[in-house]
Amino acid sequence: MRSITIGLIREGKTPPDKRVPLTPKKCVEAQAQYPGLRIIVQESPHRCFSDQEYRDLGLEVRADVADCDILMGVKEVAVVDLIPNKTYLFFSHTVKKQPANRELLRAVLRHHITLVDYELMTNHDGGERIVAFGRWAGIVGAYNGLLTYGRKHNLYQLKPAYKCVDMEDMQEEFFKVKRLPPIKMAVTGTGRVAQGALEVLDLMGFRRVSVYDYLYLDFNEPVYTQLRSSDYNRRRDGRVWDTPDFHRNPQEYESTFGKFLPVTDLLIACAYWHPAAPQLFTEHDTQRPGFRINTIADVTCDVNGSIPTTKRSTSIPEPAFDYNCQTGELEPAYSRPSNITIMAVDNLPCELPRNASRDFGRQLLDNVFPHLLGEQGQDDVVERATIARNGELTPRYQYLVDYVA
Repeated sequence: MRSITIGLIREGKTPPDKRVPLTPKKCVEAQAQYPGLRIIVQESPHRCFSDQEYRDLGLEVRADVADCDILMGVKEVAVVDLIPNKTYLFFSHTVKKQPANRELLRAVLRHHITLVDYELMTNHDGGERIVAFGRWAGIVGAYNGLLTYGRKHNLYQLKPAYKCVDMEDMQEEFFKVKRLPPIKMAVTGTGRVAQGALEVLDLMGFRRVSVYDYLYLDFNEPVYTQLRSSDYNRRRDGRVWDTPDFHRNPQEYESTFGKFLPVTDLLIACAYWHPAAPQLFTEHDTQRPGFRINTIADVTCDVNGSIPTTKRSTSIPEPAFDYNCQTGELEPAYSRPSNITIMAVDNLPCELPRNASRDFGRQLLDNVFPHLLGEQGQDDVVERATIARNGELTPRYQYLVDYVA
């Protein structure tokens, strides 16, 4: 392959994100796999892998990476840090016209930057994402949900995930959850995020039960069930369930989640939600006598989204708030037993940054680098994920013209 230099940029957001696209070992592996590749690491005081850990494996670490061909980060790059005429890979959070990042995309176009967004990298069918942090959002989200439940009911005190060295350290805490009474937990979703949540519940030793048994049987131990979209939605016109149709026409469906409200104690929301899709329940539902949910881990964290009580996102140090069902007001976490306590951290993988980074780097090496650095040069996979080039939006993302106008 041709010689190419990748610069790992320091994360510039506040508070700083500690994750990295490539760990020191993955950098070495990539250079061995692609003989023309050289990886330079930009100095950073915040990374979960220190500058010294990169140097120890023979990688060059320096302040300036402006001479690199491709610049890779994790989160959005600050406008002031953008280097003109470069190719960047990061999560830009612009394709849904997010107001916070409009200026970023304008600057990308102004500086003739080629922007490749990880979130848009899909397999050849153009369907499934090939690189994501979702599993770690689910792992930390489920853990945080149980941490929140334990605090709310004074059952146990789990060490916050961000204070754990890594996943192994976090698992040392799992034994404390044995004090859980026979509650019922519902996990929504079937994707990477939900799979991460189920991993934690299984490692904690909870019993999984069918949706039917969850709804109609009582248990003398804590149990959980996994809910697919078809378990809590139906077509308004009564037609038979059709998953592809639900994804195409979410507005034609209504929620049937009401049947889970009287039997669920802890809700772990991991399902992708489309703004046109129904919410799981309404704020008015929370005032009904049969509403039993008292703790929600909103892992997907769509503010005013599938969970109407998620009125704001939370931070890693202050992960929860209370929703007062009588007034609809938000109160400090654990204010009163009758409130719903909601965990809504919107950057969960950052709590276990070393694990999340190792996993992400593996996906980059296996699923992205062959398309980015292959013999033929960049291909369809990279092209589909390229939002801007040469000062213009690419054809696929022309719908963002009014967003950046």
